[in-house]
Amino acid sequence: MSTRRALPTGWAESPLGVYLENCDSRRVPVKDADRKQRQGPYPYYGASGQIDTIDGYLFDGEYLLLGEDGANLLSRSKPIAFQAHGRFWVNNHAHIFRTYAACPLAFVEHYLNSIDLSPYVTGTAQPKLPQGLMNKISLVVAPLVEQQRIVESLDSYLTRLDAATEGLKRVEANLKRYRASVLKAAVEGSLVPTEAELAKKEQREFEPASVLLERILKERRQRWEQAELAKMKAKGEVFRNDKWKEKYEEPSAPDTSELPELPDGWCWTTLDQLAVVQGGIQKGKARDRGEVLRQVPYLRVANVQRGQLDLNEVKTIGATEDEIRQLRLQVGDILFNEGGDRDKLGRGWVWNGEIGECIHQNHVFRARLTNRDVLPKYISWYANSTGQRYFFDEGKQTTNLASLNSTKLRQLPIPLAPKAEQEAIASELERLLSDASAGEAAVQTNIRRISSLRQSILRWAFEGKLVDQDPNDEPASVLLERIRGERESSQQAKTSKPERARRKTA
Repeated sequence: MSTRRALPTGWAESPLGVYLENCDSRRVPVKDADRKQRQGPYPYYGASGQIDTIDGYLFDGEYLLLGEDGANLLSRSKPIAFQAHGRFWVNNHAHIFRTYAACPLAFVEHYLNSIDLSPYVTGTAQPKLPQGLMNKISLVVAPLVEQQRIVESLDSYLTRLDAATEGLKRVEANLKRYRASVLKAAVEGSLVPTEAELAKKEQREFEPASVLLERILKERRQRWEQAELAKMKAKGEVFRNDKWKEKYEEPSAPDTSELPELPDGWCWTTLDQLAVVQGGIQKGKARDRGEVLRQVPYLRVANVQRGQLDLNEVKTIGATEDEIRQLRLQVGDILFNEGGDRDKLGRGWVWNGEIGECIHQNHVFRARLTNRDVLPKYISWYANSTGQRYFFDEGKQTTNLASLNSTKLRQLPIPLAPKAEQEAIASELERLLSDASAGEAAVQTNIRRISSLRQSILRWAFEGKLVDQDPNDEPASVLLERIRGERESSQQAKTSKPERARRKTA
């Protein structure tokens, strides 16, 4: 797998397995259970870097490690090649090398981190970099003195780029904290002046949230009664009194004994009092023979992110017309994830009719508000911020998964603000969050630019364009000859030791 490139004057090309001394035979894995009992001062390395410390060491010196995890090599989500110094241990998931002829490790490290290693990776389900193919990786070799100049220059450039990236990541973290703080302030009544404060200042009346809640509960009951009457009429049932109304189940009210005090004009309520919660369609559901199904788009947990919907990949599912009618999303529906990983509990956003006809899976709950005087975004913002604590406390946790049932979701306590105050909060929040999103987008753009610049600098380095070339430098071909000599001497020394041992034993 030759690179087939035009090399600068004095440069050469060599397989990685010829240029470096492979020390893989000395790798030894340690079971996780044993490692926990063997904590110590020595670093323990794996495919993507240091993973632990241990009480013993296999290597002592300066080495180059290359992870054999092909998925990592293809995604480049973690370091590919990295150095290890001093005493340390390496498991059997990282190839380990030493250089000959005092060649700088950093030169090979930077080179491996700059090239595409996919041609050397095998497997699909579990991609790997096998030793045979790894030894064939084509390495460009500069004159030794020029290698040192390249390493010094790269270290200077890349250190500054790393510092810039870290600075941008700090900005990104601060923007996330800022986003969380404004959301917290919004649902605690400290983002904008409260309606009670404004009404007092302007000497006017206002409708507190408690009165709004009474209207909502009254409207909720009226809708239920209308629906029940329609059902009874459809069945031809005759009703002579109002006893049928006793079947109505009042929505659960919040237990406020441990809830914080709210601003004047606010009140505590529950999602159950404000909305009708609906589960979704079950994937792989057993069907009766003869059921007519139609393919329709549906939302999965992956589509419902925190504060946004990711509709880049929306799958379809077969559903009956009754199921589609019952589960079809409407503008203003609030979506909540049932679970998965702990951080997904209750995560969600508001449906705004992005797809003409769409339903939701059973791992995504839908809450449909019974009154337009409550803003869906206000509820979702609360659930994605302060409300997360409730989901963490009430969610059912197993070994690998966390889940939230519909009963717990209905009991979610919600601090309800007056209608006018909800609107003021929404307006200010959208302005502030828009600014934060613009800042985060700018940060990501600059991080991508730095990454692109990093790759350009590495490419220039190994094209001989980063530092000046000196025609008086010893050519790389001479260096490779010296490496071959050292390699042969080392191999002869290794093969002669067992022979002496056998003669001594005899």
